[in-house]
Amino acid sequence: MTIREELNPRGNFQPSKMGAIAETESTSTLRKEVERSMDQYFAHLGEASVTNLYDLVLNEVEGPLLEAVLKHTGSNQSKASIMLGLNRGTLRKKLKQHGML
Repeated sequence: MTIREELNPRGNFQPSKMGAIAETESTSTLRKEVERSMDQYFAHLGEASVTNLYDLVLNEVEGPLLEAVLKHTGSNQSKASIMLGLNRGTLRKKLKQHGML
């Protein structure tokens, strides 16, 4: 199910009151989902050593984020760059890095 999301004052994504179908008692936020995913990652990691976790997470998140924003904007790169707060050239560079151009 997809519902419209917006940033709340704390910078977390949460369902918008406009168009939200039925909010549950525990509203899922982007922050909570990242925390849940990282907990799962560490639980499966066990004793294994990991390096460059920051880069790993950014690479895993950036591609789907770009895809979602492009889908939302109808593949309009100018609108997507504004929505993301990126220069259009930077957006194109990132799209190339992720094999999306």
